[in-house]
Amino acid sequence: MKTKPLGEKILVKRFEAAEKTAGGIVLPDAAKEKPKEGKIIALGDGKLLDSGVRAKFQVKKGDKVVFTSYAGTEIDIDGEEYLLMAEDDILAIIE
Repeated sequence: MKTKPLGEKILVKRFEAAEKTAGGIVLPDAAKEKPKEGKIIALGDGKLLDSGVRAKFQVKKGDKVVFTSYAGTEIDIDGEEYLLMAEDDILAIIE
């Protein structure tokens, strides 16, 4: 199913949580922290400004990004988990 975010919203696929620590300890599901990094899957049309013009996004489809801890809303599309968030929730682009 294709999903197109509306307005200033961005659809992000969160990266998988680490299975082991750097020291090699296997983490149980309860101890895994959800990553605050992901890949941009789709973008809306941009924020509608008072002038009636749409603002351009600073990010683009395919960018790897870092976002805030409580960013967006988790949604399920075809059995996959995604986050739908505003551009303001994105902190940085990973290069």
